[in-house]
Amino acid sequence: MTLFPLPPSGMGEFKVHRVRFFNYVPSGIRCVAYNNQSNRLAVSRTDGTVEIYNLSANYFQEKFFPGHESRATEALCWAKGQRLFSAGLNGEIIEYDLQALNIKYAIDAFGGPIWSMAVSPCGSQLLVGCEDGSVKLFQITPDKIQFERNFDRQKSRILSLSWHPSGTHIAAGSIDYISVFDVKSGSAVHKMLVDRQYMGVSKRKCIIWGVAFLSDGTVISVDSAGKVQFWDSATGTLVKNHLIANADVQSIAVSDQEDSFVVGTAEGTVFHFQLVSVTSNSSEKQWVRTKPFQHHTHDVRAVAHSPTALISGGTDTHLVIRPLMEKVEVKNYDAALRKITFPHRRLISCSKKRHLLLFQFAHHLELWRLGSTVATGKNGDTLPLSKDADHLLHLKTKGPENIICSCISPCGSWIAYSTTSRFFLYRLNYENDNLSLQRVSKMPAFLRSALQILFSEDSTKLFVASNQGSLHIIRLLEGSFKHLHTFQPQSGTVESMCLLAVSPDGNWLAASGTSAGVHVYNIKHLKLHCTVPAYNFPVTALAIAPNTNNLVIAHSDQQVFEYSIPDKQYTEWSRTIQKQGFHYLWLQRDTPITHISFHPKRPMHILLHDAYMFCIIDKSLPLPNDKTLLYNPLPPTNESDVIRRRTAHAFKMSKIYKPLLFMDLLDERTLVAVERPLDDIIAQLPPPIKKKKFGT
Repeated sequence: MTLFPLPPSGMGEFKVHRVRFFNYVPSGIRCVAYNNQSNRLAVSRTDGTVEIYNLSANYFQEKFFPGHESRATEALCWAKGQRLFSAGLNGEIIEYDLQALNIKYAIDAFGGPIWSMAVSPCGSQLLVGCEDGSVKLFQITPDKIQFERNFDRQKSRILSLSWHPSGTHIAAGSIDYISVFDVKSGSAVHKMLVDRQYMGVSKRKCIIWGVAFLSDGTVISVDSAGKVQFWDSATGTLVKNHLIANADVQSIAVSDQEDSFVVGTAEGTVFHFQLVSVTSNSSEKQWVRTKPFQHHTHDVRAVAHSPTALISGGTDTHLVIRPLMEKVEVKNYDAALRKITFPHRRLISCSKKRHLLLFQFAHHLELWRLGSTVATGKNGDTLPLSKDADHLLHLKTKGPENIICSCISPCGSWIAYSTTSRFFLYRLNYENDNLSLQRVSKMPAFLRSALQILFSEDSTKLFVASNQGSLHIIRLLEGSFKHLHTFQPQSGTVESMCLLAVSPDGNWLAASGTSAGVHVYNIKHLKLHCTVPAYNFPVTALAIAPNTNNLVIAHSDQQVFEYSIPDKQYTEWSRTIQKQGFHYLWLQRDTPITHISFHPKRPMHILLHDAYMFCIIDKSLPLPNDKTLLYNPLPPTNESDVIRRRTAHAFKMSKIYKPLLFMDLLDERTLVAVERPLDDIIAQLPPPIKKKKFGT
């Protein structure tokens, strides 16, 4: 426990519970797929989770599909009309419903495990490469996909696929060879054997991990012998060979203009190749390896190439976006390298009354009681605990589905969580040091696939946002429940509600969907009260202030709005800050605000945090302009109050705690901060490939 000094705001100091026992390890990244039309990136992880990032909205993770133990995704791609497909080792092709945020359907390809998949250039056909050596062609219809035919079966599994931009031929990578197929006939027209030599030694097998078919007929392959090779598909001959790694080259992605491509290796290195003129006045061009990047510690299993950036991901769980500086027009946050490690949604909830934290993992929940101290000290001191933190409960889910969301009630007596097919509610009873758990039976089926769960401040009501756009209100009774009301989605839309906020007095419920809109409901009269004017960027966090019932909304572009629910309009403070604008350093932050809360005794204060800073906005103080120091240091303590106020501005920021997954007030003098240091995550990953250092 630490005493945390706050910059001058008349707020004194906090005791901070610094929590580092949330043993969260994200799943590794298996596939990435970039959609140029919508500027979105789909990412699949080793536990079957699929995430959608909106690159135009400050790289915000706006949607996700929960994982499943039987879904080991090996391929991911976008089709015409912004439709998303995946395939994997269970042999199924899956299409995702991006509105309702569930799986539309799953079809067995009947070729055993699927290792690769590619959509035709026109976006209307889908190819999959299977364990049994078959390449299967599917027609993408408006509602589904339909099997069309098989291509000539090969002797080994099809590990990679790529269409020629004309749609007439495909390249397929197997073990030891690459096949070129004629799409019309389904016959193999060339088979190109790959050299098994690896660092001068003949390997048993050479695995073709990736292929890319260019307009001029060149096929680029990457393989397990550390090579990038260029082939002439018309003659089936090797044109050029680059040995770039002492380990597998596992992934490749080419830019739309075909003037650059990126590859990822098992050593954690990403290489960028560019097509450049041989001499300054020559029209002849050649591929040159220009830049190696070492932003990963482990295998780079997947790469993508957007118009302005190289994107990579792998075993170390980081999604890395490396901007191509020559392509970035405006030097703002798009010009900065980013590493996205943590989900942009909350995995932690808190019972302030009992000082409990509920941690959400893929297949279990953990309940902890915070430690306590009787010691005192001065600012910055670490205080010894008189009672250690206590692990009270380990609640494991049954079945293969990942937990979507979870919550503990403010009083600490209820825990709720949801998977795709089931909703669970538990009553907790505390007797001395004993905790007993009672499951509430016969929960209604319409609660399953909940995207967000929230309890009212007095713990008498439960609010559940379904993936079909409905909002359900449940009254909690002693060990049972009663369904009170369901708010249906507006005007027949099926927009999933991802964020909820309830007012402390229990009268108002705010809900934000996957688009930028926020709806406010009157819980007393069970009707829609108002809709906050739409904004171009998605909502990342929202909360309703006590007493005033002002709704504070944070968006992915780092704008913060304050909206008066009773008056149905933006507050004067919100209008002022929009007129003046936020400090440029505030707008350049690259992680979204994930939590907003309020001080019970100081109505002018808004508390919020992202992964790398905690901030108190004091609305009574002037706003900082771009010439002001945003991260203002503490003025000398011997300065008079007048001078301290004159040099102060509204934003009090601290970067002591990071990466910060959760921060909230337990009471007016106590904060809880949950950190997850990156070194702790890396320590739990399998060891990376050891590189031989020169001279050893």
